[in-house]
Amino acid sequence: MGLNILFILFFGTRPGKAKEAKLAGVPCPYCERVGTLNAWVQARFIHLFWIPVYRLSSNAFVRCEHCKKAYEGDECTPRMQEALQKLKKE
Repeated sequence: MGLNILFILFFGTRPGKAKEAKLAGVPCPYCERVGTLNAWVQARFIHLFWIPVYRLSSNAFVRCEHCKKAYEGDECTPRMQEALQKLKKE
């Protein structure tokens, strides 16, 4: 008699926990208000049995709480990009 083994493997992709930071002293390029910008970074992971194994990509943007304008990629000022890079490393 042979030994039959059934093994189920759960894998896929899913977003990780979002990180947020307030950008104190950085003005919004659109409404020029200071202290209203928030930076968000959320990574997407390959997971195996719901355990993150490898980071695929990151979604990062800055949003003004006053005028609701969002900035990402090349729209971000150097100070915004610096804050986003710092969040990505955490």
